[in-house]
Amino acid sequence: MSFAHSLKATMKTPTGTAGAAFVGDTDEVLVSRAKNGDYASFEQLFLRHRVLVYRFAYQMTQKRDDAEDIVQEVFVRAYQNLDRYRDEARFTTWLLRIATNLGTDRARMSTRRHALAQQEYDRGLAWMTQESNEDPVENLDSDRRRDILKKALKALPDHHRNVIILRDIEERDYQEMADILGCTVGGAKLRVLRARRALRDRALPLMQEQN
Repeated sequence: MSFAHSLKATMKTPTGTAGAAFVGDTDEVLVSRAKNGDYASFEQLFLRHRVLVYRFAYQMTQKRDDAEDIVQEVFVRAYQNLDRYRDEARFTTWLLRIATNLGTDRARMSTRRHALAQQEYDRGLAWMTQESNEDPVENLDSDRRRDILKKALKALPDHHRNVIILRDIEERDYQEMADILGCTVGGAKLRVLRARRALRDRALPLMQEQN
């Protein structure tokens, strides 16, 4: 079933005829219209943010079909729960919170672990060598280093891996992470610290094997 069909199947009879959704409208304006039954406004939100949600979902699943399924489910759930959305957080933050929950649920149902996107590793995970005068991987070429990080990330539990995605690959700030994860800013920082330590513990033995 397509996204449009999925949404339309959940829609109630509109209470009024809101104006057409325009690209220049803010998310807040479009959400307000959608809450009043304007499907075109919510469709504009979907068109505006589907790439962001897909990219994040793909980082979690590493499978195109799974990522596309999550995108559709995220927007269906968002539409069904619009009345629960409050503008204390950005609309995109709310969408990523839904995506995080869906991705975690999906991972728990599967015994397979998927590798994360490779092209961001060198830049996004540079922190691994910043706290030491000796770079444990300076003698490794980029392909071997990337493979080590991929294997280490693959071995992490879901809750650690998702935190690494948010902070070191997606480069979300701590306030937005706290909103997505449903915790305080201090709690988000603590989760990042624990996840990075877990990743380092997984990666160091693999680095030593390569030396």
